[in-house]
Amino acid sequence: MSVGSFQLNGGWIEVIAGVMFSGKSEELMRRVRRAMIARKRVQVFKSHLDDRYGGVFTVGSHDGRAIEAVPVDSSHQISLRLDPAAQVVAIDEAQFLDTGVIKVANELADRGRRVIVAGTDIDFRGEPFGAMPQLMCVAEIVDKLHAICVMCGSPATRNQRLIDGKPARYDSPIVMVGGAESYEARCRNCHVVAPPSEQSQLFTP
Repeated sequence: MSVGSFQLNGGWIEVIAGVMFSGKSEELMRRVRRAMIARKRVQVFKSHLDDRYGGVFTVGSHDGRAIEAVPVDSSHQISLRLDPAAQVVAIDEAQFLDTGVIKVANELADRGRRVIVAGTDIDFRGEPFGAMPQLMCVAEIVDKLHAICVMCGSPATRNQRLIDGKPARYDSPIVMVGGAESYEARCRNCHVVAPPSEQSQLFTP
């Protein structure tokens, strides 16, 4: 079976990485649908932290498309809820899962499964996010997608977190659920991270 310019046999891992608004979920859904057309048995997982676009039981995109998914909060839950007959296993928002997802993906590929992983590879600080860097290292195929910088129109490679319209401080939590924050896609030059709060700096060793 060919994937892009690759000819692969047995199992493998392919990673779809990039910033928010770059089309990662859309690309994951496109590959899942093509696998279904090819009459492959497919199972889709996603982090339970992502409840956008229809809730926790679907992977959705900004354009309103969606596919059913199994919400999980750990890599162990993927192992527990795995369909033994699944030939293709897709995992969306992998940056929110623990590093055990690397072992799970490798074991699935070693057992002949095609594993499709999508996630944000860089956090709001501009630093590697969760297990995504390691997943990109062990994958046979890596596609890094870009968005458009809302400030200058250049390729966006950073996630700009805004809290009440201002750049988030460096010491803000990496994952904020249900907060008042919003995000923009920005390029390296337009990306801004505010310095840590004075209180945080007081406790710096």
